[in-house]
Amino acid sequence: MIDVLDQMGRRVTLPQEPRRIVSLVPSQTELLCDLGGADRLVGATDFCTEPAALLQHVARIGGTKRFNFQRIDELAPDLIIGNLEENYKEGIDRLAERYPVWMSDIYSLADNSSMLRSLGQLIGQSASAEALVSEIEEGFNALPSQPIGSAAYLIWRKPWMVAAGNTFINAMMTHAGFENVFEDLARYPEVTLEQISAARPDFILLSDEPFPFKDDHIVEMQAAVPGARVMIIDAMPFSWYGSRMRLAADYFLSLRKRLDG
Repeated sequence: MIDVLDQMGRRVTLPQEPRRIVSLVPSQTELLCDLGGADRLVGATDFCTEPAALLQHVARIGGTKRFNFQRIDELAPDLIIGNLEENYKEGIDRLAERYPVWMSDIYSLADNSSMLRSLGQLIGQSASAEALVSEIEEGFNALPSQPIGSAAYLIWRKPWMVAAGNTFINAMMTHAGFENVFEDLARYPEVTLEQISAARPDFILLSDEPFPFKDDHIVEMQAAVPGARVMIIDAMPFSWYGSRMRLAADYFLSLRKRLDG
């Protein structure tokens, strides 16, 4: 018998280690594989892309906010893993009526470590999870404590949207050395170019997902906020919690060097 609390405080009880797992979150799909559970993964979302070599023959069950329930039923999972922010409540509630559903809810590096340990326990890979936690935390502990400057982190255009306070991205910005100029706002608010300019960020970070910012958007934003340094950044180190975090600290260090150049 396996009995754990997920990160929403819900008890998840399994009679034995799960053998047929459906993942509803791209970063957790990658984590499951990195923990040694790739052979148990029977279903993933259309947006699950990593690790590409291991996902070629995994069934697709729709989007993160629109599940194909019939396909999931056909896969007969004995565990489903999801996330409070990335998935939708109605869909999760419907799945939880039929299957054990384990949910993450992550806002910090400590939450990420807790998630790794919990999922590792669920699939009988606690040692692998602990090794990942140690590797990730060692990398983050080595990051410089000196701040780089203030920044606005853009995730969308038309309307402009930023990552604000109470988000995992905000926590990663702090680790990377940025002070989020919109930290006093909640979650992912819409903002205007005038608000961005008035916040006087030293840097404007245009993420490459979910909106695919390109070079022409740098020109657009630079014209609107000439006092800031505008650049496109890799969104994964800032937003893909899970095992991807073992690569984040090195990326943040390389970003610092890029900004010092």
